Amino acid sequence: MWQDWSWQLRNRIQTLEQLEARLNLTPEERAGTILAGKKLALGITPHFFSLIDRNDPDCPIRRQVVPRIEESVTAPDEMLDPCGEDSHMPVPGLVHRYPDRVLLLVTDRCASYCRYCTRSRVVSGAGEQELTMDLEGAFAYLEKHPEVRDVLLSGGDPLLLSDAKLSAILTRLRQIPSIEFIRIGTRIPIFLPQRITPELVAILKRHHPLWMSVHSNHP
Repeated sequence: MWQDWSWQLRNRIQTLEQLEARLNLTPEERAGTILAGKKLALGITPHFFSLIDRNDPDCPIRRQVVPRIEESVTAPDEMLDPCGEDSHMPVPGLVHRYPDRVLLLVTDRCASYCRYCTRSRVVSGAGEQELTMDLEGAFAYLEKHPEVRDVLLSGGDPLLLSDAKLSAILTRLRQIPSIEFIRIGTRIPIFLPQRITPELVAILKRHHPLWMSVHSNHP
């Protein structure tokens, strides 16, 4: 079961009760977890949770995914969209800020949720906005804009999509002659390495060359 990525997702820690049964929460963590569903959902895979030091509230791995009350505080000058993505979105889910590259958001879900997420407004289904995507509209836009050479798939985490859906997106992008580079932004190797199956590897090979931007934290 442990090596089954679907089992990992089904058994994520997603509630205060599940978290309290496994950790001695600090008052700040407990308060933050109670409020987590109002901004960014709680979600921790069993794999990633197994790496946490349960006796250290300041464990760097723990702090990545266990909510704290501080994250519910919004400063007066804090922006809902700190990266300014919404103002550069000609098609729902497609961010075109730089002339030759775009960001294509393909899902609003992740295997686990980083508490410092810069896209928390639309990720996890608990944010202040709903992520709207128009993939066919995005593909049509890219066909009309041959100056775009580089597409970064993000979300959410693209590798959380089913094999069939991910393959369909990659195939469609490869049909656009002007697209030279396809990158995938992901934390799946960190949060859910079980997702890297032979079938997934075969899909990635089929659409080579691809570049993986793996987000990892280190001391």
